[in-house]
Amino acid sequence: MNTSTFREFARYASLNVLGMLGMSCYILADTFFISQALGPDGLTALNLAIPIYSFIHGCGLMLGMGGGTRFSILKSQREHQQANRVFTNVLYLAAVFATLFVLTGLFGADGLSVLFGAQGAVRSMSTIYLRVILLFAPAFLANNVLLCFVRNDGAPHLSMAAMIGGSLSNVVLDWVFLFPCAMGIFGAVFATGLAPIISMMILSPHFFRKKNQFRPVPCAPSGKAVWRIVASGVPSLVTEVSSGIVIIVFNGLIMNMEGNIGVAAYGVIANLSLVVIAIYTGIAQGIQPILSRNYGMGNQKSLLEILRYAMISMLGISFLVYGAVWMFAPQISAAFNSQGDPTLQAIATNGLKLYFIACPFAGCNVVLSMYFTSIERPLPAHVISLLRGFFLIIPLAVLLSAVWKMTGIWCAFPVTEFLVSLLSIWLFFTAVRHTKTASR
Repeated sequence: MNTSTFREFARYASLNVLGMLGMSCYILADTFFISQALGPDGLTALNLAIPIYSFIHGCGLMLGMGGGTRFSILKSQREHQQANRVFTNVLYLAAVFATLFVLTGLFGADGLSVLFGAQGAVRSMSTIYLRVILLFAPAFLANNVLLCFVRNDGAPHLSMAAMIGGSLSNVVLDWVFLFPCAMGIFGAVFATGLAPIISMMILSPHFFRKKNQFRPVPCAPSGKAVWRIVASGVPSLVTEVSSGIVIIVFNGLIMNMEGNIGVAAYGVIANLSLVVIAIYTGIAQGIQPILSRNYGMGNQKSLLEILRYAMISMLGISFLVYGAVWMFAPQISAAFNSQGDPTLQAIATNGLKLYFIACPFAGCNVVLSMYFTSIERPLPAHVISLLRGFFLIIPLAVLLSAVWKMTGIWCAFPVTEFLVSLLSIWLFFTAVRHTKTASR
């Protein structure tokens, strides 16, 4: 084992896992506090509206990870001016996406709420959540971009501190706005919207002390630069957006079978799943700067060492997570079932035990997708992301639910991740063989 490589991996990965866990608690805190304050209707409204957060977060990650990957490679090759142009083009793209999201929030929130399946009192709560989260989209996008660039700029500690600080503020403000202030669903989403602003305030010393090696420079938007940013960042976008689309599809299927209570039960599982996926994303995003830097320097041996450490860590975490879910599924369900509804309890408990079988396979796919992204091989990463996000899980959910009802719904996720993981591993070994052949 290369001690220095392992230390660098442990530093970047552990800090980023902690930070991603913090960020994922945005939504988990909403889930818990809304379930306590607003009951099953509030939980249903949140789960119907939450896919839009995946779209916003996914766009931010696409820009941050795509731009950060290119920035890190150029910096390792001492192309500092080109690296700054990459950052500037990321800012141009962020402004375009922010405008689209804000306009959607102003004029299309209620339409989205209906499209996502909200009705009655649930519809009004979903509309409020959607409108406010979309109006805060510029802050979410800017925060994601800065977090990724600061991490690639050699400051993973600060990036982690910002992610955790934003998340903790969300937890505290959730409680304040929902209970002492009794602000309802608006209070929950307002707390979530303030979190990225607080996160950027924590990042600000990196710029005030002039430690940053990236800055906007005068340059026209470049089609080539935009293409490379988007190509490298699309897998991150697909991973996040697919979560939102899967939630929409699952909500529709479950609504037809179990109604609002079933959707509320799925809300517990879906939001816990976002936390677990955040751990894998934390490992993947943590290794991205060091993978990209070693790729830029042509250090193939270190690339494989870092990937091995990431996969071992992912497997260990997966078995711990599933063991905890299996043992404490009833207690987890009860924590989000403030009114003690027996149907919600039964559906959520059974779902947790089946859904989270996917853990090691999902982790494998997330890490290998980021490996390909980090070495500027976006095509395999796109294939992995699209299969697990759209082309397999949706038809499998429809097919399995038709045969086994709710059990089929829960099994669609692990079956999809298992099948895609087989392909991911094959793509990796194929790429390694080609690299060895080319180097001879």
